[in-house]
Amino acid sequence: MKRQFAFLGGILLLSIGSYFLVKAWLHSEHLKLSPGQRELQAKQYQFKGQNFDVVRVDPNEFEVRLYWKDKNGEPYKDFSTLRETLEAEGRHLRFATNAGIFSEDHTPGGLHIEDGSVLKNLNLRDGEGNFHMKPNGVFILGTEGAGVMDSETYQQTHPKAQVATQSGPMLVINNELHPGFTQGSSNRYIRSGVGVDKKGNIVFAISNERVNFYDFASLFRNELNCPDALYLDGSISEFYCPELERTPTGGDYCGILTVID
Repeated sequence: MKRQFAFLGGILLLSIGSYFLVKAWLHSEHLKLSPGQRELQAKQYQFKGQNFDVVRVDPNEFEVRLYWKDKNGEPYKDFSTLRETLEAEGRHLRFATNAGIFSEDHTPGGLHIEDGSVLKNLNLRDGEGNFHMKPNGVFILGTEGAGVMDSETYQQTHPKAQVATQSGPMLVINNELHPGFTQGSSNRYIRSGVGVDKKGNIVFAISNERVNFYDFASLFRNELNCPDALYLDGSISEFYCPELERTPTGGDYCGILTVID
């Protein structure tokens, strides 16, 4: 009888081991990482009983770029089209997310800088909606690293940026939550955002469940150590990130923030 149990136990352990080996193989195939390619720092967080996917990027190790249109002036719109274009150039899309608010004519709603070229100017106008919930802000990446600042500060300082996208509202400003956020608010949507932590890493986060602004901003400040963070977009927000098994094919976006190698 003992031998029979030992035999059955051995089969069970072999089956479990085989399952995890196959799962690991499928995961590596899903990632399609070439030899020498580094995995992104991507993980799921639980914060205040809610789930979030978070990607942390060292801009000194990975290239972070912003895209809107291709060489023919046609908007990429979705991650798949952009990924295929990059692959034809021998480059690899490692991460992507829609880069903030856009206007009804499907153009960026505010500042948009690609490769140091200003394609849309800073927008300081008043209006309705999340973008105009002042202060709104700008995510920038330049020779001095990455940063997030409110739009008025950007206008006053004119930092040199290779990449910049304007969105709103700001989530965290100098380690303080946006003054317009209310704890316990019922205004809950899928939300995405970007911050820069105290080490200079770029931190992207998206909620997997509907979340209010107060809790989403608190995630960046309290859990992700970002003294400044910016809301990117709401219900249509998505991540392309194989490390998190997120590989959406659709979308109708304007600017797309990416990590490539």
